[in-house]
Amino acid sequence: MASQGTDNTLILRLGHEELIIRRRYEALSIFNDVLIALWFLAGSILFLYPSQEHLAVWLFIIGSAQFLVRPAIRLARHLHLKRLPDPHGGD
Repeated sequence: MASQGTDNTLILRLGHEELIIRRRYEALSIFNDVLIALWFLAGSILFLYPSQEHLAVWLFIIGSAQFLVRPAIRLARHLHLKRLPDPHGGD
């Protein structure tokens, strides 16, 4: 179960434990950067084995595509869509 704190934190409750994520967009950006590094590291290692070059190329493509996610995360951090209440009382 997830809830949102008053200071824009995300709280995930897992049984008797809570995972508290503060500054969600920054945490998401860091997670994305770690994934990019893993794709490129794995791809680089696989290039050492000629039989794995095809997979290595795909890991580089995935890592490169994730570089597109970085500005999207930064933009989402700055833009928020909020539903305004209907002035006439309806939904």
